[in-house]
Amino acid sequence: MKFNATTRSVQGSSASRRLRHAGRVPAIVYGGTSEPKNIELDHNEIFHALRKEQFHSSILEMQLEGKSEQVLLRSVQWHAYRQLVLHVDFQRVDAKSALHTKVPLHFINEESSPAVKLNAAVVTHIVTELEISCLPKNLPPFIEVDLGNLLVGEPLHLSHIKLPNGVTYVPHGAETDPILASANVKGPQEIEEDEAAPAQGDDAPDAPQA
Repeated sequence: MKFNATTRSVQGSSASRRLRHAGRVPAIVYGGTSEPKNIELDHNEIFHALRKEQFHSSILEMQLEGKSEQVLLRSVQWHAYRQLVLHVDFQRVDAKSALHTKVPLHFINEESSPAVKLNAAVVTHIVTELEISCLPKNLPPFIEVDLGNLLVGEPLHLSHIKLPNGVTYVPHGAETDPILASANVKGPQEIEEDEAAPAQGDDAPDAPQA
């Protein structure tokens, strides 16, 4: 994905406020062999880009001063209650250096799994993203997790799936084989609650007559 940036010559909280009032977003790009550079972005462009999953997990092409640089999105600061981007951090990508980043998991074949088809189980996605290490050329936009063989009482671990070529999992602490998904059969009380709940779209009960 591509996005446009321009060099930001002024710094400080007052200058950042003026930028935001003008529909611009202060940002920074760092890493690699170059010094960190203050940049600014068009708010509408970056706002809509941030709504796309791939913008968060793919190598991006930043157009700056007529040149193209490959970067990764590292952090975004949002306004506390308004749909307003306050600041964005990007990291330059070195094609020869491994990078650490998080990629989303895409779960497939949940409805056709034995857990759901045979036991009407409820599938829980325990982990929705993984932190990985790889060279930039091997960075996947997402990792697919096939739940087609998921059974009740047998959680799906990371070791049960094949990571893309050149991609390794970066564990946190002692957790080297996290559970990605599990399936559990509803208890009697949950079934009763589901049956008692009104169907979506049902008309509200008539008001009592005077």
